[in-house]
Amino acid sequence: MLKACSYRIFQLSLNIFEIHLVFFMKQFSLFLIFVIGSLISVAQPQKVVADKIVGIVGDKIILKSDITNEILDKQRRNEPVPENAECIVMEQALALKALVLQAEKDSLVVGEDVLESLLDNQVRGFIQAYGSKEALEQIAGRTVYQIKEDFRTSFKERKLAEMMREKIVDGVKITPTEVKAYFDKIPKDSLTYLESEVEIGEIVLYPKASRDLDMNAIEELNDYKKQVESGARKFETLASLHTDDPSGKQNGGLFNLSRGDKNSVDPTFLQAAFRLKEGQISPVIKSKFGYHIIQMVNRAGDDATVRHILKIPPITDDEIKIAINRLDSVRSKLIAGTISFGEAVAKYSDDEYAKYSTAGMKQGSNGSSFLTIDQLDKATVGILPTLKPGEFSQPSVFTDERGKKVVRIIYLKTRTEPHIENLKDDYNRVAQRALEEKKGDAIERWFNTKIGSYYIMIDDDYKICGDLKKWFQYASNAAR
Repeated sequence: MLKACSYRIFQLSLNIFEIHLVFFMKQFSLFLIFVIGSLISVAQPQKVVADKIVGIVGDKIILKSDITNEILDKQRRNEPVPENAECIVMEQALALKALVLQAEKDSLVVGEDVLESLLDNQVRGFIQAYGSKEALEQIAGRTVYQIKEDFRTSFKERKLAEMMREKIVDGVKITPTEVKAYFDKIPKDSLTYLESEVEIGEIVLYPKASRDLDMNAIEELNDYKKQVESGARKFETLASLHTDDPSGKQNGGLFNLSRGDKNSVDPTFLQAAFRLKEGQISPVIKSKFGYHIIQMVNRAGDDATVRHILKIPPITDDEIKIAINRLDSVRSKLIAGTISFGEAVAKYSDDEYAKYSTAGMKQGSNGSSFLTIDQLDKATVGILPTLKPGEFSQPSVFTDERGKKVVRIIYLKTRTEPHIENLKDDYNRVAQRALEEKKGDAIERWFNTKIGSYYIMIDDDYKICGDLKKWFQYASNAAR
């Protein structure tokens, strides 16, 4: 019972830093699913009819809503939900609380900088997926600061559990002999048939507008500022007519922000906004998105409501050629071996999420870097036949999901042909699974020795769960 549980814990906590997690997701959904699901449910608590404590580990409680929300999240993500989903989720929740409890007893601490980085990465992923911070906040009905606070406790617990797991399995290694023994135990008719897969990365540049077009945008914004300050036009009217921010056209440029947004809002924009008094309009400022003027609507301490007008200078063929030439130079360095791909991503790529979270490598929905052809965009698929593993494409232009012209280099790291899994071609993949199983065994032993020392309570509704039998035994001992 505990073995299956502990192995699942080990497997599902491996990708603790990835967005696409399926474990420990008390109130987590993916990108837009998160926005329209979890956040809306948080913003509308009146829809919850009742809640109750269904589990306790030490001083850590598990609510019925924790279990229900996780299952609803799976349904929103169109993931298969087994008939015993409540049992599985409860088992995972109990294990998570046990790991967190022990982490606290062992004085493991999640640094605020680490926690803040995890929260920023999560929000950065949401913003990139949905197009803008304003769009995310508009749909969620909450500021980025509030969204981060909603995540804070769950992220802290998840990180503590991951740290405790790492402590438990520290020093567990796998030898080639053990890998072979693991592989030999797999029935031949159960070996996986693997489709052709690729590992690919990208270095992305967003072409910069010319100085003349920059000046045109600045002059336009200065003119809008004069019109508002003279009383000729209202700021919100000009924003609705002229801003290049899609959400701003709909709400008159309205934007909620907080000083706590410093890691998710352009710092220049944030600083300029908080220097304003109510009703005051900023000079033209430049952010990573373009040029703005900002009007302070109202402010309460570290929270503020502003309006802004964004102008994005248009990109011409000349700017695209400059970006292509720049990436061509980067490609030459990569081919010559004077810089590694990861170093090139960190130094040159404009894709911040990929730069800080995946080192430029593309990932599937399960967090894996191995992708099948159907997981790639058409432009990438068209380039791949020209590349051998280890090669870099010529710089090429494509349009991203937000309609922006982008120049990129594609790096083909590996490519496999369709085949039955074997040790020669798939040793690393098999070795990783064997290591995971060995670490899972270590976690099982830890649970068997530790879990009896905790106070445990489980609601009787879960007595039908066979996998919770051992947990109930410990709960019974605790009651006595």
